[in-house]
Amino acid sequence: MECTIGGTRRHLGDISRGLLARGWEVHLAVSAERTQGFRTDLAQLAEAGAHVHEVPMVRELDLAKDRAHAQELFSLIQELEPDLIHTHSSKAGALGRRAARKAGCEAVVHTPHTYSFLFGHMFGPLKRWIFKAVERRLSRMARLIVAVSEGEAATMRSSGVVDPTQVRVVSNGIDPAPYELAAPAALEESEGGRLRVLVCGLLNVAKGQDLAISALALPGCEEVELWIAGEGEERRSLEGLAASLGVAERVVFLGHREDVPSLMKAADLLLLPSRWEGMPYVVLEAAAAGLPVLGTPVDGARELLCDGERGWMASEPSAEAVGAALKEVVLAGEGERSARAERAQAWVLERHALERMMDDLEAVYEELL
Repeated sequence: MECTIGGTRRHLGDISRGLLARGWEVHLAVSAERTQGFRTDLAQLAEAGAHVHEVPMVRELDLAKDRAHAQELFSLIQELEPDLIHTHSSKAGALGRRAARKAGCEAVVHTPHTYSFLFGHMFGPLKRWIFKAVERRLSRMARLIVAVSEGEAATMRSSGVVDPTQVRVVSNGIDPAPYELAAPAALEESEGGRLRVLVCGLLNVAKGQDLAISALALPGCEEVELWIAGEGEERRSLEGLAASLGVAERVVFLGHREDVPSLMKAADLLLLPSRWEGMPYVVLEAAAAGLPVLGTPVDGARELLCDGERGWMASEPSAEAVGAALKEVVLAGEGERSARAERAQAWVLERHALERMMDDLEAVYEELL
């Protein structure tokens, strides 16, 4: 795996520890080049019993490096002779599936963690067409494809990239305890009783923080304050946007935080303004914490929010739609926010436990074997 950020990084750690606890021998072929601190994760997984093999895969296209890394993966597969290969994300998924095919391994499963050809605001039409053509060919090199939510599975089946019969769902799962039991973070009181809205995630166009900031300038959102937790390449641009719209005094950039459960306990609402997702961990965590959620209609979030039964959902990923939904939340009042949060919490505790995720993943592996 080379996409060692955000939810994908979290997913790798969770399933590795889960498999080790259930008696599987786990070998990780991963790149630690992209995210500072990922080697700490790998050291902890190695201590838990995983065998770590670093392959310095890169995110961008580099034919010479990609060829060398594919050969390295092929040699590793030949040496280990694994019973099953599970690839994750775009680049590692491509190199790993080709290496598995070359080595003659038949039991191959792939988890894309959303397809890159869906990233309309990140890549142009030609590049997305190429990505889609490549994924269509690579899909034949894995027997099964795993979606991390029912919504993502529907997107996969309708994409034309995979045979619909290949798709299996292993919904992301969490340990709810850190979110249920956290104490509220000690932050300054919001001015004049403003609605304290938390946005968590990498500062990246995919996560839509620009939509959240732009929504603050719309009618009905004057009493909303944004807490933006996370770092990334978009920070300077987002700070400039807040200043240009005259809402900078209602936008608090918190930077990278290790106390997200406590932030959730201190906030009034979790906002997910994403342009695309597979199954965002942050909405599961917020629900576990008892924090009401407002999201855009992306894969995974649609299931949790259930057309407003368990939260609020914007009609589309746009500033106008997010602003309109925020206005609804403001007008709804604390009682309605609590009622929807309670329904979401019950749904997450029932359907998104870590052990349920591991049961579903083992079922996929057993089907392959």
